[in-house]
Amino acid sequence: MKRLFYLGAIFMIAATFHSCEKEKEFDETLLYGKWKQTGSSLSYYRYDSNHNGERWKPDPPEDVQEGEGESFTWELEKSELMRLHIRKIDGGRQPENFTVTELTATTLKYKNESRSYSFTKI
Repeated sequence: MKRLFYLGAIFMIAATFHSCEKEKEFDETLLYGKWKQTGSSLSYYRYDSNHNGERWKPDPPEDVQEGEGESFTWELEKSELMRLHIRKIDGGRQPENFTVTELTATTLKYKNESRSYSFTKI
């Protein structure tokens, strides 16, 4: 019986140390500016220092230019990027949550449960 107790204690301690991995913390000022999505989708995002932003797609079928896009507010806490999009049609709000994996002066990468995204600053 003591062996089971000790074995269980060892597993609990191992699980505790494994789950204490330090979360990355990114400098939000690197996010300020315009970003072009790389890959097959041509989307642009602008992150302003007042935590507002805009998303637009200048290619068909949307053919939306900067200033005509979808507004959003954003927060970056450590590696968690949260955007709250404000739909133009009905004013509804659509939240999006991502985990930032890389943020430099020229590169932004983040992911959610189903997809990874990559951007270059313009």
